[in-house]
Amino acid sequence: MATLINLSSSPNSSTLFSNNKHHPYISNQLKSDWGYGRSGLLRVKCLNEPNRDAVESEAKLVGSGGSGISSYSWCAALGGLGFVETGYLSYLKLTGSDAFCPVGGGSCGDILNSDYALVYGIPLPLIGMFAYGAATFLALKLASKDLPFGIDQSNGGLILLGTTTAMATASAYFLYILNTQFPGASCSYCLASVVLSFSLFLTTAKNLGWQKVRDEVGLQLCIAGLVFAALNNSYSATLSPPARFGENFLPYYPTEIKAPSSPLALKLATHLRSVGAKMYGAFWCSHCLEQKAMFGREAAKLIDYVECFPDGFKSGTELSKECKKIKIEGFPMWVINGQVYKGLQEFPELAKASGFEAGEFSGELAELAKQSAEANMQP
Repeated sequence: MATLINLSSSPNSSTLFSNNKHHPYISNQLKSDWGYGRSGLLRVKCLNEPNRDAVESEAKLVGSGGSGISSYSWCAALGGLGFVETGYLSYLKLTGSDAFCPVGGGSCGDILNSDYALVYGIPLPLIGMFAYGAATFLALKLASKDLPFGIDQSNGGLILLGTTTAMATASAYFLYILNTQFPGASCSYCLASVVLSFSLFLTTAKNLGWQKVRDEVGLQLCIAGLVFAALNNSYSATLSPPARFGENFLPYYPTEIKAPSSPLALKLATHLRSVGAKMYGAFWCSHCLEQKAMFGREAAKLIDYVECFPDGFKSGTELSKECKKIKIEGFPMWVINGQVYKGLQEFPELAKASGFEAGEFSGELAELAKQSAEANMQP
């Protein structure tokens, strides 16, 4: 650390020069250079004082002084904004309400209601609310130097750094998902969260000092790796196809029904279409193929069928917009007169649900109902 000595033409100047026994060179040099009628400012390095850089680094680490408190207060403010945003989205997710999207419109809602909005079945906004809440709490405690559980300022700063590292890593991952899985879509809430989480990380890093951040780069890489692995593992299991498809991309192919349709199947299919009944399925779903085969070649074409993966399938592929809207839980699924019917449906069940008048096919329909009942009674 350096000391600044003020040199002036006051009477004390002579005393300074004459009494400087420890530094005679300074005294003589000052006399020759400035004389007694001039003033100057001399920076003297004191060898017995602690290193200036070490002191400044320590001050940043513990967050002492006005600048440290101010930085942590900024962290608390950013965390509070994130907590409010994710709290609002959590409320909408838990109540099934639609979000108000100032930018992006419908695409914003599609993203917020997609399968990527869940991590291991937990709503992503709820996880974000917890993370922002934890960051805000830590920042407030660091600012007031009142950390709980006997945690000191140094370790408290490292905990906040680890928390914000995890949040920034998750935001980077979701930004990648947004660009690859939702090309052209816009989500103002998603982008706002990215900005907040990265701002939290950078503010925390600046407060601790970049040297301290570099020293802990191993810890940060470990946290980032764990976050990435957890998210990737969660999404790799989202609506996975049968195991025989593996991780390879499965291009879409139309299913082909070869058996001809019976008169009953034709009349029932025509009636289902007339009342607005819809069948939702996937081209790789064996039960969907079985349901179509039950109707036969001609009648299957009359059914109002909605393919949920029209562009092919691989792990993590999103459902089509119409399928996401009705919240598909399995295939096949029917929606008849506003009611949802899950799984493969027999003719008698479809006829009853749609109010089908069998007429001349009453006997055949009754026989099918009997066969279905007997099949269900078998162990």
